[in-house]
Amino acid sequence: MDLIRIIVAIILPPLGVFLQVGLGKHFWLNILLTLLGYIPGIVHAVWIIAKTGPQNVAR
Repeated sequence: MDLIRIIVAIILPPLGVFLQVGLGKHFWLNILLTLLGYIPGIVHAVWIIAKTGPQNVAR
């Protein structure tokens, strides 16, 4: 699932962050970074996806 989020983050960085962490500070920061430059938004989105790890792991 992280691979899909990374692909989405490359196409539309705020959506990739939203899918990973929801509507939090990282989402709004990513929108700001994407507006300032597309590449910083992508870097931030991929970093957030890689840092937070998988969500909803079944035990």
